[in-house]
Amino acid sequence: MDIILPVAGLGTRLRPQTWSKPKPLVSVAGKPILAHVLDRVMAVDPEQMVFITGFLGDQIEEWARAHYDMPLAFVEQPEMRGQCDAIVRTRDVVAGDALILFPDAVFEADFSNLAEVDADAVMFTKEVEDPSALGIAVVEGDRITRLVEKPKEPISNLAVIGIYYVKRMTDLYAAIDEQMRRGLSLKGEYYIADAFQLMIDGGAKVVTAPVTAWEDSGTVEALLSTNRYLLDRSAPATTPREGAVVIPPCAIADDAVLERAVVGPYASIASGAVVRDAVVRDAVLEARATVEGVVVEHSIVGRGARIQGRPARVNVGDTSSLTL
Repeated sequence: MDIILPVAGLGTRLRPQTWSKPKPLVSVAGKPILAHVLDRVMAVDPEQMVFITGFLGDQIEEWARAHYDMPLAFVEQPEMRGQCDAIVRTRDVVAGDALILFPDAVFEADFSNLAEVDADAVMFTKEVEDPSALGIAVVEGDRITRLVEKPKEPISNLAVIGIYYVKRMTDLYAAIDEQMRRGLSLKGEYYIADAFQLMIDGGAKVVTAPVTAWEDSGTVEALLSTNRYLLDRSAPATTPREGAVVIPPCAIADDAVLERAVVGPYASIASGAVVRDAVVRDAVLEARATVEGVVVEHSIVGRGARIQGRPARVNVGDTSSLTL
């Protein structure tokens, strides 16, 4: 099985963090969002990982090559023309079955038996109370019959969350070709739901599989919520620090500097960060960030940024300097 990762998006809802790095490399609970996603698929022992990159894609490639000793492929989506425009660009490097993951969220799912599933494709879903802002799957019997984007009427509460298994990628590529031939797009973008609907209408059996958790990371509020979710479940053991008070759960890099600091709960402190004469809680400090003489909570502080002054709630991008 190959893993296909469309990571070309601009991540506009997470700016200013995403002006200087791709959204999948924004940190949460001690490591990039993308690392948490890939942790959840490595058990299937993928044959290769295929990254579809765009803006700042060189950072994705550098990070992946530094962290994964396995076959990797990189294709570029130079213009944002939608999900299918991205996926179809993998045609030359993927031929068999594949798991497609849009790494916008951290999830919990079982991929162990996908190769044996009696279907042409699997769409992972989660039951939600309000599906009006999401794409949903309508199921009859044991298969999906219809996909509806942002339904006005509650015809289903099965939200499609951006994880898809396709047994023969050639089938999906053919559906995308037909989608583009017909011009099935919205505001110039080609969505994967339309391609799957063409497969379904053509007789393909597409079924659902559940995720037991789905934590979005697309906004500041969502990222901090995901940080709390991950730290509650998998925070490393808290090591006492001389001159600091650490309140778990936290993820603190070994080389982070804590001086006369109170850190936590729910603090993620990356490598090289400095917390001095400060309080940091419910916050993410990325690599080499410095906070001094402040109380920082419910905040994201980017790589190499410096915060000094008084208590505040901030969302500060990489290499910024802020005196409060």
